[in-house]
Amino acid sequence: MNLHLLIPGLFWPEAGRSEVYGGLSLSALEVILAKSHCAESQSQGIEEWLCQTFGVSKQQDWPIAPIMLQLDGTDEKPDQNEYWLRADPVHLRIQNNHMLLADSQVFSISLKESIQFADTLNQYFSKSGIVFLPLHPDRWYVRIAKIPCLQTRLLSEMIGKNINNLLPIGEDSSAWHSIFNEIQMLLHTHPLNQEREERGEFAINSIWFWGGGMMPQNICSTFNQIWCDHTFTHALAVASGIASNPLPHDATMWQRQAKPGNHLVVLDTLWGKTQYRNIYEWRECLSSFEQRWFIPLLEAMKKRVISQLTITVLNEDSTRNFIMSHNSLWKFWARAKSLSSYGLN
Repeated sequence: MNLHLLIPGLFWPEAGRSEVYGGLSLSALEVILAKSHCAESQSQGIEEWLCQTFGVSKQQDWPIAPIMLQLDGTDEKPDQNEYWLRADPVHLRIQNNHMLLADSQVFSISLKESIQFADTLNQYFSKSGIVFLPLHPDRWYVRIAKIPCLQTRLLSEMIGKNINNLLPIGEDSSAWHSIFNEIQMLLHTHPLNQEREERGEFAINSIWFWGGGMMPQNICSTFNQIWCDHTFTHALAVASGIASNPLPHDATMWQRQAKPGNHLVVLDTLWGKTQYRNIYEWRECLSSFEQRWFIPLLEAMKKRVISQLTITVLNEDSTRNFIMSHNSLWKFWARAKSLSSYGLN
């Protein structure tokens, strides 16, 4: 049985801050990394890595919207000739002439609110050929009558970033920049946002367009089983016909349920902690992973329950693959080192 762990944000993104790791007991993880062969490549967003892993080619964007629509849509199912965009509600904050973006990790929004916001936008853009569909409280979609010449950036890469120079590009970008500005003006004066601010909640004052494309013809993977709570991973599994299961509490529970084959486990909860620079929660989550996943997985490797363990780490500066086999355990010269040393590479 082979196991592939996808762990975005395993290393703290701010190089040189070794004190972030102080007092953490991560002996099993440190042994696994030290005994593994490491290959490094350019940084990738989690959706980009998943698309490549499932054989999904980049169009103008990575086609997140039509793939997710298979999961979120009920009456709406993407035709392979239809172009869809994600249009997710976000909060923008102005700071030092920068416009910083926050997503639904830091605010809540109900489906009722989403529908009311979308109704306002659809009424305003009724003659433009743009239709907003709030199929999930924080996952909205746009169906576009004419395919735009437009390239967008993944929402997951925009968290906490200054978006001023990261808006969509392409021949039709100026028209979409205007749409973006008009949406901000509509939402700024929306009564729902006044109510939200009175309750001490973030205003939904903008939309982020991303993940546009048409439904890919073929989605496939070498994995036999997938374990995750990550919605896009689940959508890819459904589209490829691969068994997808909720993320087990720990590696011991996973071993009880897993069948022989190639398994993908997505541990994505560290990712948001690094994006919002939440050191305390990141440390707590990493300590929990050590107890629930890394200690039992190292034991499973020693007992030859797992033939190969691969850990893919996505960070803002790189993608690293750590590959460990049974023979790797005999690398007596490969001494465990602090996790902080990997963050400094």
